[in-house]
Amino acid sequence: MAGRADANRRRIMDIALAELLRDADASMDQIARAAGVVRRTVYGHFPSRDALIVALVDDVAETVGAAHAAALHGVDDPAEALARSVLAVWEIADGYRLLISLAQRSVTVEGIHRRLEPVRLETATVLQRGLDAGQFTSPLPVTALAYVREQVIFGLMQAVNEGLLPPEDAGRSAAVTALATLGVPVGAATELVARILATGTAGNTTETAGNAAAPDARASDAAVPGSGDIGV
Repeated sequence: MAGRADANRRRIMDIALAELLRDADASMDQIARAAGVVRRTVYGHFPSRDALIVALVDDVAETVGAAHAAALHGVDDPAEALARSVLAVWEIADGYRLLISLAQRSVTVEGIHRRLEPVRLETATVLQRGLDAGQFTSPLPVTALAYVREQVIFGLMQAVNEGLLPPEDAGRSAAVTALATLGVPVGAATELVARILATGTAGNTTETAGNAAAPDARASDAAVPGSGDIGV
């Protein structure tokens, strides 16, 4: 009986996500009709529309965490690891752009930050490795840099929502921007991201950005003004 209830809850969540992405103002009645159930059934699993959105956000956060961990697995180079992480997370997050906008009203930004804390801590570890190796540079502490990486993704999601950035370019832009904020030259960051995309974000490349993102390479690249002491 519990298994059936769980399956019904999962089905309602999947349909609710599709409906909310189609219509950000979709009501519980609309979601119930789309799911082919009466409204009482939806309310039996979720006492309110906000409760449903909270459940969807929890689900998204768990999926993002899994994608992030998979992208980092077996990747030693910090720049490549960061790029792969952003690309992998974007593949998940891109489908939930409108849901994130809803969540900022229903769950609060603080709630979203709390759910993403495990991803942020893993990101901070990668960032520290890059700083220690001289691949990354920033006046900010590593914990703040982890928030910057997160906000790059959120900011570009909003840019896509408002029609300022084509969705097909957004994942690549997010990865390049995340690296550029850490002092990696735009040219080197663009080349690295293109190489990862050519092999698929889940695979590992044999080449890394270790040489491309080294301090002497930064000095020869004028694409990032002040990249030797970049502020974010």
